Amino acid sequence: MWIRLLAIAGGAMVLAQLPQLAGVGLSALPLAILLGLIYGNLSQRPAQAAAQAPILWCQRHALRAGIVLFGFNLSFQQIAALGWQVVAIDLLVIGTVLAVGIFVGERLLGLSRELAVLTSVGSAVCGAAAILATEPVTRARQQDVAVAVATVVLFGTLAMFSYPLIYTAAGLPPSAFGVYIGSTVHEVAQAVAAGQSIDATAMRSAVVAKLLRVMLLAPVVLVLGALLFRRRDTAANGGAGVAVPWFVFGFIAAAGINSAIALPDFLLGGMRLAAQLLLALGMAALGIKTHWRSIRRAGVRPLLLSALLFVLLLGGGLLLNAGFYH
Repeated sequence: MWIRLLAIAGGAMVLAQLPQLAGVGLSALPLAILLGLIYGNLSQRPAQAAAQAPILWCQRHALRAGIVLFGFNLSFQQIAALGWQVVAIDLLVIGTVLAVGIFVGERLLGLSRELAVLTSVGSAVCGAAAILATEPVTRARQQDVAVAVATVVLFGTLAMFSYPLIYTAAGLPPSAFGVYIGSTVHEVAQAVAAGQSIDATAMRSAVVAKLLRVMLLAPVVLVLGALLFRRRDTAANGGAGVAVPWFVFGFIAAAGINSAIALPDFLLGGMRLAAQLLLALGMAALGIKTHWRSIRRAGVRPLLLSALLFVLLLGGGLLLNAGFYH
């Protein structure tokens, strides 16, 4: 099973480099879960304990290690260079999407709290990586994680085709439009692709604004765990309080090291590649264990929630950015 997992994760990373897929911002993570789904649903092999052990290891340990190493993509200097406007925009976008998504998903659409939170955090912060980082706090079922990833990837891809059309009517300069892209797009790879569709200035602004949203992943996970899942964790731990996702502090420490020390390019590149591989392994394992019927059983309501958040990000985000830059 290790060979299959590595083949799926490595294949996803290779496919993500193809111009046709990179052009729409499809990164290795959604491709890994898709390939894992295909393999898991077509394979007729019985679920033996020897095969399950690598899958469980990837779902638990590889994901957490990948999130920690993902912190080396960021530095606090990037935040300082942005200016207060971008920080304010990102905070408002994340707070609004989380509040609306969780309320509508749980109260109006009748979704489980876990699915509503995972879908909302994927839209609000950084797509599949945010969903994976939040999953240990919510203790969601694997089909909820798969459904959240699938819907967020779908509407993140649709957004890629929307930004060039919006740019012609928005009246924002390229740098400001790049901030709009970075503050509303789902995935880091999509920020690069969408920015490139405008120009180099827009791409730089989009990537930096997007990386700030990624930086906010750590406090978002901690706050969601403390506010929404504290009672469950207290009961599960015999009254010991909220379960702390320690890997989040590793994520912060990695960003701090990258901010304080000028690490060699080859070392940074190696850690970023390792982070991508570990996260792709986790997504491959999730895909293998998820059946199509589980996703079909979720129905249309998760799609409706992701569609609402898609409209909120593009429409509300445009109004917010226009208000700051006009």
